[in-house]
Amino acid sequence: MPSSELFRHRIKDRNLHGVIHLPDGRGLKPAVVICHGFKGFMDWGFFPHLGDLLAARGYVAVRFNLSGSGMKPGDELVTDTEAFRGATLSKDLAELGSIVSAVGREIAPHVADPRRVAVFGHSRGGGTALLTSAKLPLKALVTWSAVATFDRLSSKENAHWRAQGSIPVVNARTGQELSLGTEVLDDLGSNREALDLEAAARSRTAPWLLVHGEDDETVSVDEAETLAAAAQPPTSLLRIAGASHTFGVSHPFSGPTPQLIEAMNATQTWLRQHLD
Repeated sequence: MPSSELFRHRIKDRNLHGVIHLPDGRGLKPAVVICHGFKGFMDWGFFPHLGDLLAARGYVAVRFNLSGSGMKPGDELVTDTEAFRGATLSKDLAELGSIVSAVGREIAPHVADPRRVAVFGHSRGGGTALLTSAKLPLKALVTWSAVATFDRLSSKENAHWRAQGSIPVVNARTGQELSLGTEVLDDLGSNREALDLEAAARSRTAPWLLVHGEDDETVSVDEAETLAAAAQPPTSLLRIAGASHTFGVSHPFSGPTPQLIEAMNATQTWLRQHLD
């Protein structure tokens, strides 16, 4: 049966913590790196289930916590509030890229094939995955509920955020009250071209499956249409009727919904076509 193990990966002045799902069988296996989104973490909801499923299908699945999540394996609350406060999009991008580049070398050496790596991203992590696909030679890309822009607030709201020096963030699931500093605003302002998701959609070459719920309450399905319209082929957009931002799944995970099963089936089919 597939197994899993923890890993720690060093990048600059910080450690990234993650889990590797290992498939059965000998020989080098294709790998999928899973990237969570804003206020997400690697153990949230469907991510462990997705990792298990991919390993059962013969893939090395790698999920990890971005440092800006402020969480370590086993955490249910943000324990490093300063890391959460100071998170930036460029930092997320550098961390995902470092993990991808380590697969088959430092991460799952002699098991994962570094020449056959795909990236999966959800929500803001979908945007990070897309940017990564424009920078690194991936074999496949899958995004669920991906954002088409990192500009989520109006100019008036951003001005208020900057004037206050931070913006409050409340986790609806836990009730934990957090804050974001202005670092993410500074980063977006200074690196707008490098963080342009529509430009990345045009320049990436990895075969890309976009999956989006038609009832997504957080990221409108219109954003999926925007990305798909900007993207060069090969690209496929799957709209799932009745699906929310998380495909009907909450945390803790209580089992797959029909919408999640549809998303997972499409993901497996895409990986079989382009990663194996």
